[in-house]
Amino acid sequence: MSSIRLIWESLIMAIQSVTVNRLRAMLSLLGITIGIFAIIAVFTIVDSLETNIRESVSSLGSDIVYVGKWPWAPEDGGEWAWWKYMNRPQPTFDEYEFLREKSRSADEVCFVSAVGRRIEYGNNNVNGAYIFGVSEGFQDIRSFELERGRYFSLLEGNAGRNVVVIGSEIAKELFQGADPIGKLIEMLGRKVMVIGVIEKEGKGTFDAFILDEVAILPIHYYKGFIDIRSEMAGPEVWLKARRNVDVQEMTFEIQQLLRSYRRLRPSEEDNFALNQTSIINNQLDQFFSVLKIAGFFIGIFSIIVGGFGIANIMFVSVKERTHIIGIQKALGAKKYLILFQFLFESVMLSIAGGIIGLFIVFLGATVINLSSDFSVFLTVNNIVLGIGISSIIGLISGIFPAWQGARMDPVVAINTSF
Repeated sequence: MSSIRLIWESLIMAIQSVTVNRLRAMLSLLGITIGIFAIIAVFTIVDSLETNIRESVSSLGSDIVYVGKWPWAPEDGGEWAWWKYMNRPQPTFDEYEFLREKSRSADEVCFVSAVGRRIEYGNNNVNGAYIFGVSEGFQDIRSFELERGRYFSLLEGNAGRNVVVIGSEIAKELFQGADPIGKLIEMLGRKVMVIGVIEKEGKGTFDAFILDEVAILPIHYYKGFIDIRSEMAGPEVWLKARRNVDVQEMTFEIQQLLRSYRRLRPSEEDNFALNQTSIINNQLDQFFSVLKIAGFFIGIFSIIVGGFGIANIMFVSVKERTHIIGIQKALGAKKYLILFQFLFESVMLSIAGGIIGLFIVFLGATVINLSSDFSVFLTVNNIVLGIGISSIIGLISGIFPAWQGARMDPVVAINTSF
């Protein structure tokens, strides 16, 4: 009971001191508020950026391997050897057919090529839309939902029919709310019929893999007017692992098959890239680790400045209350009671400043969420971190002034006048 009473009395005296000296308290809060705002805002932005990017990466599929010319990150952890990569051959449609026939670990295999072009319908147009030419299996590897219409059939794909499935943004821009199914749109100098509209997916870091601004054509129609062997067509072979097959096992098999197909000697390096999401995730782990460390040091300096502000205010508070401290000690107050009084005041000020800083971060996150497609999350971990840092800074800032007050001689303290 004595401990509870001690805490309660210390809290009451701290509140009274803060209430009497409102301006001083506000100035103390300002430093901590800015510090907590700085460090938690940095962590919140970094965490939100990481979440948004990783969600976008997850749309690529953790069980999919993308065979291409260029790797997504420097191979073997070395430098970006662009002079070596640029001399590699492009994946070909023949290699797609070879892998589709020979691979035992892949559940689905498809060939994908993409170019950026203008799409028109009447007086409306979309500039810079991605036009995909895809083979059978694309819809199984890159899963998506249709808002209306249908996907082209195997017969339409093999026959090279002039049919197209378009993304929601393309449908919105071209048709302005009208039903696009059955309409003829113009792209690449050709007329193609819209048979399906993909459900809206939203923005992502890898826009080429978000289908809102993509038009999908059968590869046998697409390659009639696009050279799928050229660098500009960006040809790739996508493979999705079978349910019980590890993606690394499939990657090894693909590597051996392609080396055999391209007649590479054992001493020669691979002249192709086998990309997968683990490559991006490894790069992201390193990037965000550095970013968080940098963010911590940026914020911690602001916190330290706020801590010095509270320490200075507490030294002033101890000096102002020297006479009261003397009376308390003359009446039998122990050192720890005086110590607790000033520590409570210091910690309370610091936590209050931290809460205000967190509230400002919350308001900023809400504004960003309402005004943009970028999602910002103030996580529970960051809230706890903010309050925890505030408490520690308050404790450290108050310990020396509190100890100065606790060790005062009662006679000297009582006789001190202002």
